[in-house]
Amino acid sequence: MQEYYKILNVPETASNEEIEIAYKTLKEQYSKDRFLEGEKGNEAARNLTKLETAYKEIMESRTEKEQQEKKSNDDFSNVERLIRDGALNDAQNELDAFTVRSAEWHYMQSVVYYKKNWNNESKKQLEIAIKMDPKNTKYSTAYSKLLAKIEGNQRQFHSGNAYYGANDPNTETRQMGGSSNECMSMCATWCCMDMLCSMCCR
Repeated sequence: MQEYYKILNVPETASNEEIEIAYKTLKEQYSKDRFLEGEKGNEAARNLTKLETAYKEIMESRTEKEQQEKKSNDDFSNVERLIRDGALNDAQNELDAFTVRSAEWHYMQSVVYYKKNWNNESKKQLEIAIKMDPKNTKYSTAYSKLLAKIEGNQRQFHSGNAYYGANDPNTETRQMGGSSNECMSMCATWCCMDMLCSMCCR
């Protein structure tokens, strides 16, 4: 791409307006000189062709870059709407369409993973977002909340609930030493045994 800027005789930092002015000036000159006799005319014609190619490539490249930057920095509102609606697969497809992945992109990817209960993947994406934009309080706050959730899940896993399963309705009574039905059954059994022993000993 650098060679194209040299053909227009402008730096890569030139504005679109400066490029446009340089292009029109050179085009006017080469268009007139190509009718000169001999090698001068041939050289002007070649330069005109190079000029047209250089201008086209530069402007297309700049347009594509502007579109990418707009896509990457702009609008995550549709992704946010899809997440709110619970359409996580559609939200993921929207994210996949972004060609430039900014800190906000990684944050939104983290949110999608969080909604899917993929906490470790969510944590990794948040860490990338924070690394790219360490002063963003939204990212750091979300990261703190996520860490607290992960630590809470780990504590629950290492408690008695993990053995019987968090959804087991008898988990609490088991941890307390058994259900009331189990106690009543044991008491009845001992009473029967006591009565039998009493009858045998008379």
